[in-house]
Amino acid sequence: MSEPIAYHITWTTYGTWLPGDARGWVKKTEAGIHAGRESLKASAERGIAQAAVTLSDAQRQTVEETIHRHCHIRGWEIHALNVRTNHVHVIVSAPEVPEKVMGEFKAWCSRKLNEMAGVNQKWWTHHGSTKWINDGAYLENAIRYVVEGQ
Repeated sequence: MSEPIAYHITWTTYGTWLPGDARGWVKKTEAGIHAGRESLKASAERGIAQAAVTLSDAQRQTVEETIHRHCHIRGWEIHALNVRTNHVHVIVSAPEVPEKVMGEFKAWCSRKLNEMAGVNQKWWTHHGSTKWINDGAYLENAIRYVVEGQ
């Protein structure tokens, strides 16, 4: 496989997309998207450590500014960014592996959100989606999805 020209990185806010969710969900140990299962979702809801996180407009703006600033500092190129109330999409070119890029975004955004809210809480789910983009057509489609498809 050729080196990626960019990554499409997506992650959700804490507690908003649990195992068993009717929208479909992913299990680390099995490929594919699994159908909703209410009993599993109810069990996952009982196990969360805090209330689910829905980002306010001000929090969304903070996340967006933090990601832009981090990319500027690191010399990474943002092709598209869309911060929603319950998830974030970023199309970015970086020399790092996408898991590291996502980890840095989540860590810095968490710091800024904690400062803003005066709390120390979980803002994001564990991990997320990291897709490699290997050609220009795929990059254009991914950008269109992030900018127009949300």
